[in-house]
Amino acid sequence: MKFRTFAALALLAFTASGCVTAAEQRAADETRCSSYGFRRNTDAFANCLLSVDLDRSAVRRYQLETAFGPRWYGYRYGYW
Repeated sequence: MKFRTFAALALLAFTASGCVTAAEQRAADETRCSSYGFRRNTDAFANCLLSVDLDRSAVRRYQLETAFGPRWYGYRYGYW
């Protein structure tokens, strides 16, 4: 019984360790843009933050679209 409890707690700790809150992500993005030399409260800094966010969204979209292999929507069913 102790092993099951330990295994469940270890699994919970492992899955929770990958979570990042929105505030932590924003701080990491700001640090990244600052390291590129952009100054806070400027248009360039805002554009850098936007670019980082769009890159993250593109990666997420790609991962979702390729998670189950290639899709052949119309070709397989004779629509094309």
